[in-house]
Amino acid sequence: MNNNKIYKGFFLLALLVLAPCWAQVHAQSNTITLEEAKKSALQYSNDIKNGKLSIEQAEAIKSQALSHYFPTVQALGAGIYGFDDFVEPIPPFLNEGIDNAYMASAVASEVVYAGGRVRTGNDLAQVRIEASRIRAEQSIDSVILLTEKKYWQLVQLQEQQKVIVASKVYLNELIKQQQDLLDAGLIPSNQLLQVKVSRSRLTLQESKVNNMRKLALLDFALYTGISYDTTLVAQDSLHAVSAPSATYTSPALNLESNSNYQLVEKSIQAAQLQTKMAKAERLPQFSVGISATRFGVFDMNLSTGFQTVGFGLLSIPISSWWGSAKHQIREREIQEEIAANNFRDIQDQLTVGIMQSWYNLQDAFKQIEFAQQNLEYANENLKVQRDNYNSGLNNLTDLLDAQRTQQQAETELVNAYAEYEVNEIVYLHRTDQLETPKMDE
Repeated sequence: MNNNKIYKGFFLLALLVLAPCWAQVHAQSNTITLEEAKKSALQYSNDIKNGKLSIEQAEAIKSQALSHYFPTVQALGAGIYGFDDFVEPIPPFLNEGIDNAYMASAVASEVVYAGGRVRTGNDLAQVRIEASRIRAEQSIDSVILLTEKKYWQLVQLQEQQKVIVASKVYLNELIKQQQDLLDAGLIPSNQLLQVKVSRSRLTLQESKVNNMRKLALLDFALYTGISYDTTLVAQDSLHAVSAPSATYTSPALNLESNSNYQLVEKSIQAAQLQTKMAKAERLPQFSVGISATRFGVFDMNLSTGFQTVGFGLLSIPISSWWGSAKHQIREREIQEEIAANNFRDIQDQLTVGIMQSWYNLQDAFKQIEFAQQNLEYANENLKVQRDNYNSGLNNLTDLLDAQRTQQQAETELVNAYAEYEVNEIVYLHRTDQLETPKMDE
């Protein structure tokens, strides 16, 4: 039999078998794109919602700190009643005794100097707002990163399913050929059984991959907030990629735009301001104010009228120079040193992490090249083994081994493509190059 005719027949058979199956699958399924998944995850994520709330909380704290710039106003009222007169009558000036009295007062005061605590408190509140905004942006990046990882895992399992389906078609065609040869009395029955055993193993593998896909789909749906549906299919497939050096320049190690770097900078600024605040606690505080007070009697036309006075108050915390405030300052200074040391460690870790992600991306691309080459060899080997088997030059075991090797090579290529996609998004995340999808209004 002509080999070309055999392969053409196999190809047509595969199309006839696969076309109805895939048409049925797509007719009953719905698809989702990576862009849609990211938008849904960004809207659904509680981490992002909490990030926005943290910004609002920090802004509320700053508003509270700003209020210290304004005067403090208090109103006070008091009344007393005695069962006996506590002021006896004094004729002719006071014909009746006094057994009740009231007092009304209003006081407004303003801190003129507090050792810089008011200004430092506002600066500290601003740093916290900026840190909250950085964390909120990090939450968005983290959601995009995890969504892409889960999406490409789903695509990876879908591609593995396609590989298994193609292998089943091949084995089914081989079983049909073995059945014809057995019916003609040209081979023993154990050869047909040998192929059926291989197909049974493949069916078990197919079941495992199908269950893995369902689990990955459930995880994906729960994370993105998409309704779980077993017919949901990721629209993308694994495709050819360019070398990292052709797509990206070598990673820049200038960390000033790195969000983790900026966050550590904010922690150092906060530590410095807290030390400054602790030192301000030992400095004098001076405030000024004005008070208006009125005394009178409820049942008599007797009152002093409002008496207005101004006052100044100087407070000097003398004991703070040797008490707990002194130790608190030392504690804050130590915390400041710890933050500075952590800053240097974070710089080193970020630099190593960026370079590691770059090298991992390059290795992932080389793995694709290796897997492509390996698949070419496996395809050629399967073709040769099939030709030799049809010509009677080798046995069925060699052909089945070649088929399993070819299937494994296809699976390794699928895994290599998926690994590249994951390493690429990790590289973009560590170098702050993630693109946030434009959300619908």
